[in-house]
Amino acid sequence: MAKLSLTPREIVAELDKYIVGQNNAKRAVAIALRNRWRRKQVPEALRDEIMPKNIIMIGPTGVGKTEVARRLARLAGAPFVKVEASKFTEVGYVGRDVESMVRDLVEVAVKLVEDEEREQVRGRATEAVEERLLDLLLPPPNRAPQPPEWMQPQPEASAEQPTLPGITQESYRTARDRFRTMLREGTLESKQVEVEVAARPGGMMQIFSGAGLEEMAINLQDTLGNMMGGKRTRRRKVRVREAREFLQAEEEERLIDHEKVIQEALVRAQEDGIIFVDEIDKIAGRHQGGGGPDVSREGVQRDILPIVEGSTVTTKHGMVRTDHVLFIAAGAFHMTKPSDLIPELQGRFPIRVELARLTRADLVRILTEPENALVTQYRALLETEGVIIDFLPDAVDKIAELAEKVNERTENIGARRLHTVMEKMLEEVSFDAPAMAGARVIIDARYVGEKLAELAGDEDLSRYIL
Repeated sequence: MAKLSLTPREIVAELDKYIVGQNNAKRAVAIALRNRWRRKQVPEALRDEIMPKNIIMIGPTGVGKTEVARRLARLAGAPFVKVEASKFTEVGYVGRDVESMVRDLVEVAVKLVEDEEREQVRGRATEAVEERLLDLLLPPPNRAPQPPEWMQPQPEASAEQPTLPGITQESYRTARDRFRTMLREGTLESKQVEVEVAARPGGMMQIFSGAGLEEMAINLQDTLGNMMGGKRTRRRKVRVREAREFLQAEEEERLIDHEKVIQEALVRAQEDGIIFVDEIDKIAGRHQGGGGPDVSREGVQRDILPIVEGSTVTTKHGMVRTDHVLFIAAGAFHMTKPSDLIPELQGRFPIRVELARLTRADLVRILTEPENALVTQYRALLETEGVIIDFLPDAVDKIAELAEKVNERTENIGARRLHTVMEKMLEEVSFDAPAMAGARVIIDARYVGEKLAELAGDEDLSRYIL
């Protein structure tokens, strides 16, 4: 569920666990998230009048623009989609139409609510799966044919249906209890059982592509599936451990109220949804007459405008209003500036935040401080092979220094350069790790220099390799 009750200070503290610096951007999104909680506390008559204050983040690649928005959505438990403005085209051109971002948001919301509902019914589903597995492993005894009504025993004579000779209800229950114990202990996991599984749909819908046709393909496939008698199934012999997965998914699906899921998802998308529009600078630049790509760019801006202003979009699950969806746009704006966007669109993004370029000190912090720091990730990866990696402080500083140097000499891709540098530096250890179980590797400044100094110092090689 959404954690909208967090204060802005608490939100920033949570973002600090994963993102280094960029305090202005963190404060802006924290206020935007808190305003959603505030809006829900005001009288209903005023609630619909309070619109979200959309944000434009300005800064070079690799400084944390996308990560800020993604972590914010995860923290809030809100539906979140990231789209690239450059992938959209004006109506009439080949490409995705802008309304697809809202349809994507609804699909994410449905998945989010479904996952929450599955968590709620998981316990009941697991109990049902156990009973079904027992039925497969030890089928109930065949019952005698039902006699005519005049021959049926009176209630006082017998409370149970007669069974075939040789198998009593008592012996069957005893055997079933024994199998239940074995099943819970895991001793039957390799036994084979026969289950019905859904057959994979054919690939006839793969021909659909282009603006707006994804939705048409999905709806047509659903319609054809219903006309052909719903989902087709086939029988498969699988081991108990695999059967459990099939049956668990099937039971959870049966227990979920899908109508309720869709209604809740539509509300979540409308009230809590976040759409991150990346590369918005790629569609900036006003048309000054004549032809060229600027015609389409300005057309995309005009198509995006009603979505951001607030409109109703038709999706396969129902109508969705975008009035209260939070839009966060981002771009490097190297060749353009936010004022190159059409005035109407500028007005719908009243908050502008500039993200700072990363310094060497920032790169050192990124390597070590976040909960998902790169040093932590590589250490954990190699520990799976039994190899212990120790990064000394001077090594971390050297890595940051080299990454900063390459960013200055070539394209500045921010913290993403650290991934390239780390991967290249540890390439030999990563390759030989399976044969190094029990080894301990000390990474110091000298080790980093041996692996990377020559490569980083050669500008031509840096452009191709780092």
